Amino acid sequence: MTARAEPALTGADFRAFMRTWPTGIAVVTSTAGQEPVGCTVNAFTSISLRPPLLMISLAQRSSTLAAIRRRESFGVNVLGFAHRRLATRFATGGDRFADVPWGTQLGIPVLDAATAAAVCDVRQVVEVADHVLVFGSPCWCAQRDEDDPLVFFDSTHRQLG
Repeated sequence: MTARAEPALTGADFRAFMRTWPTGIAVVTSTAGQEPVGCTVNAFTSISLRPPLLMISLAQRSSTLAAIRRRESFGVNVLGFAHRRLATRFATGGDRFADVPWGTQLGIPVLDAATAAAVCDVRQVVEVADHVLVFGSPCWCAQRDEDDPLVFFDSTHRQLG
């Protein structure tokens, strides 16, 4: 193995690189006891069609992750551009569900404003660096076609098109 002459890549360098990759925005939800919990993510992807399998990535210190580990199920709420304020709300502290309309599917909170939503059972959890990859098997999903997608690009919420 040869030594590298250039300095190591910093977190700020990597963040600047990732700002060039547009992603969707979703709110991941679960319950802690009887209370709904949730957080905004942009690390969410499909993994397999047979069987249906998706993956989310959450920070190790996430209270939503702690609830998902206890409950062994979670929801993914895909947001449209019209509901970009929910992305900000669920990315910050405080009572994220205050005055936010939501219901439940299979005991998991689902946001009324979601363009699409899925409820998943945890299939596998993999710890990687300061994050945890959670693989889920969807057991319920629904979608609406009326919202323009919300895109996160260059640290800003954008509208597609």
